[in-house]
Amino acid sequence: MGKNRNWITSHIKDPFVKRAVEAGYRSRAAYKLLEIDQRDGLFRRGDTVVDLGAAPGGWTQVASQRVGREGRVIAVDVLPMDPLPGVVSLEGDLHDPAVQVQIMEALAGRSASAVISDMAPNISGMNALDQPRTMQMAELALDISRDILAPGAGFLVKVFQGEGFDAFVKTVQQSFSKVYVRKPKASRANSREVYVLGLKSVSEPVWLK
Repeated sequence: MGKNRNWITSHIKDPFVKRAVEAGYRSRAAYKLLEIDQRDGLFRRGDTVVDLGAAPGGWTQVASQRVGREGRVIAVDVLPMDPLPGVVSLEGDLHDPAVQVQIMEALAGRSASAVISDMAPNISGMNALDQPRTMQMAELALDISRDILAPGAGFLVKVFQGEGFDAFVKTVQQSFSKVYVRKPKASRANSREVYVLGLKSVSEPVWLK
């Protein structure tokens, strides 16, 4: 109980929580994506972006602002998400092939300019369970990105440093010519959370081959 109380107190005092509320972002995570985009230029006006594990929509909001009206954002989550203007929202489990087909249909014959994923499992507090689940989600996001990303496109995914992390980075390096590990300021210092960023996809989307 004390641990939960400490987390709530820390959350309320978090400057990024306050900034998110004032700016109208649905989550403080928006500032993680904003920082990475400002540093690395992940988005451009007119891009088509697929946001995996999008709820509650903080990253979707940032992506939508960055790509503008000329662009397109497809947001996918197993949980329902309140609509956002101009965003195509899909509800379903990303492991389900039918949901992956829905993503293809939403792309309407186009490939994606970026795939982003801030997914994480429900944390049990047991690293032996949480770490493999997190890496499995990251691997799923990477697999989907290989199917839909345009050559030269970008990929951004949340992972936790630990078992399987180094191997995952090496796998990403096989699909992107530039790979970075980013720790945005909005990521809590005591968290093992980092973001693996792949830029310049080196292959054609699987479904276009």
